[in-house]
Amino acid sequence: MSNAIRLITGLGNPGNEYDRTRHNAGFDFIDELASTLNVQLKSDKKYFGDVGKTTINNQDVWLLKPTTFMNRSGQAVQALAQFYKIELSEILVAHDELDLPPGTAKLKTGGGHGGHNGLRDIIARMSNQRDFHRLRIGIGHPGSSDQVVSFVLGKPTSKEKTLIQNAISEAVQNRDTIVSHWHKAMTHMNQFKAE
Repeated sequence: MSNAIRLITGLGNPGNEYDRTRHNAGFDFIDELASTLNVQLKSDKKYFGDVGKTTINNQDVWLLKPTTFMNRSGQAVQALAQFYKIELSEILVAHDELDLPPGTAKLKTGGGHGGHNGLRDIIARMSNQRDFHRLRIGIGHPGSSDQVVSFVLGKPTSKEKTLIQNAISEAVQNRDTIVSHWHKAMTHMNQFKAE
């Protein structure tokens, strides 16, 4: 089994009202990655999302933005992974992370869903297996759990937006290492902090 990443999916909600909200940081990562690599993402109903194929570091990689809502993200990931026989260990999920400040984007493998509905659905649809890779894009926390929903569905402040964008850009620039040299990428990204 290859250790290289073969599927990169970014989580978010479809529709203009959710565009550039904190919860759509995963979509923003895929958009920048696709733009940098000149990949056209095209709607594919079979995979419940916008899909593109590219080559990163001599490895074929699928890019996926689910067009279901966040709490059904696993439907798209499961469909594409099953069709192309992509192992759990070859999947990277980019998502917003409340527990990290804006300006950080950390890599990890496995773990729970931490209350994130997109991760929760992916885990459920992958037979409760959790050993896929994650790119956790920090968005900060509102400070109170009863404010979380409106916070994640809101747009970041101008300063937060710049920090989040800088962290996303750092991850995009390190795509070769992320795809082919996971532990080296983890060491770099987990020390990075945008100013």
